[in-house]
Amino acid sequence: MSLTPSAFPTAIPTSRQLEFQSWELGLFLHFGIRTFYDGHRDFDGQLMSPERFNPTQLDCEQWCRTAKDAGFKYIVFTAKHHDGFCNWPSKFTDFSVASSPWRNGQGDVMRELSQACVRHDLKLGVYYSPADWKSPVYDDPQAYDDYFINQLSELLSNYGQIDMLWLDGCGSEKHSYDWDRIVKEARRLQPEILLFNMGHPDYRWVGNEDGLTPRPLWNTIAELTGSILSESADLLSQPQWLPAECDCRMRERNWFYSSSDEHTVKSVKELMGFYYYSVGRGANLLLNIGPGPRGLLPDLDTARMLEFGAEIARRFGSPLATLEDFKPICGGWEYHPIESFYFDHVVAQEKLTKGEHIRRFSIEIDTLLHGHTIAIYEGRNVGQKAICHFPPIRARAVRFLIDESDGEAELLCIEIHCSSQ
Repeated sequence: MSLTPSAFPTAIPTSRQLEFQSWELGLFLHFGIRTFYDGHRDFDGQLMSPERFNPTQLDCEQWCRTAKDAGFKYIVFTAKHHDGFCNWPSKFTDFSVASSPWRNGQGDVMRELSQACVRHDLKLGVYYSPADWKSPVYDDPQAYDDYFINQLSELLSNYGQIDMLWLDGCGSEKHSYDWDRIVKEARRLQPEILLFNMGHPDYRWVGNEDGLTPRPLWNTIAELTGSILSESADLLSQPQWLPAECDCRMRERNWFYSSSDEHTVKSVKELMGFYYYSVGRGANLLLNIGPGPRGLLPDLDTARMLEFGAEIARRFGSPLATLEDFKPICGGWEYHPIESFYFDHVVAQEKLTKGEHIRRFSIEIDTLLHGHTIAIYEGRNVGQKAICHFPPIRARAVRFLIDESDGEAELLCIEIHCSSQ
C-alpha cells in the first residue's frame, strides 16, 4: 500500500454532515404559484396572482408516504421560489397563500408538510430562493437582507426542526448578501441546520442538474460553483469538507408541474442510472417531482418513484456477504466462503469520521476453475459510498484492496450483491 498525499489534506466532517450523507436519497418538491401558471419560466416577468393558487386536494401525507415507501430519507420543499410567492402566510408580503382562496386564506402548506414529515419520520429541508423578482426592495441590498432574515425567522421558528436550508444561487450572480448576518440568524434559530451551497455552506451542489457526479468525487474541496448560470467556480478561503448533492428531475425539463410533459417521466432504468452516478459515487441524490394543481403528486410520477425504490431494494436489500464475512488481509479485506458464488456488485463505504483517505482501490477475484487471481475493477474514491458494478461473474474468493491512501483508511461497510439472478 503506497501513501501518496493528495493536493491538500482531508478536512474533518462534522457528525451532522456525515448524518446528511447517510440519508442518500431526497425528494425535491417544486410547488407554488407557478404550479397554477403552466408554461411560465424563471424570471420571465409574467404577472401571477395569488388568487389562482387553490390546491383543493392538497395532500402532504401523499407526498411523504410516497417518499417513505420509496426509501427516501428527506424532502426539500420550495417554500419560496424565484417568483417570490410564499407557501406560508408570511407577514412580510401579500404574495402568499394568505392572499389566496385556498382554505379561505387560512392555509399553510409549510405547516401541513412539516407535520406530515414528522409523522413519516422524514427530514425536512426548506428551499428559499435568495433571488426574488417580485420583491420591491430586492435591488436595495440592506433592505432586502432585512426581508430575507424576517422571512427566514418565520420559516425557522414556526415549523419544528428544519434540517436543511436549500439556498439556490440561480439569479443571485450579481447580487450582494450579508451572509455573515443571514447565516448567524439561521444557525441561531436552528443550530442543527445544514446550509446548501451559499453563505457558509455545509454541503454543496454537484455542479449540474443532470443527476451526474464526476469521478473522482472528493469530499474536501477548494472551490464552489454557485449556480447553473455561474461562469466559473469561486475559490474558498481554505479547503473544506463539503459533500455533494445531485439534483435532477423526474421529467425532462420542468421543475414545476406541467400538463405537457408526462411522456418524459423517466424509466426505472434511467433512474437507476442516476442512482449509480450519484449515490454510487458518494453523493446524495435529490430527485424532483412537481405536485400538480390539485396538490397531489401526479400518478405516473408516483408510480415510477415507487418502482425506483423497489428496484434499489431488489438490487441492494439482501447482500450475499457483508464486512463481518470478510477477513482483514495485507492491504485490504478478503471474502472466501466454502462454496463459489456469482456476484455483480461490490458496495463499499469508507469510515469518514477522521476524513477521507482512500485514493485508489481495486477488486480482484480468484477464478472458479483454477483459482487464478484476476483484477475485475479499479476505482478512485470510496468516500460515503462506492457502488462497483460489473458483469456477473463466478468466483472462489473476492478481495477489496486499498492501492493508494494518504493516511490510515478504514471501511465502514463492504457488501457483495448479485442482482442478475
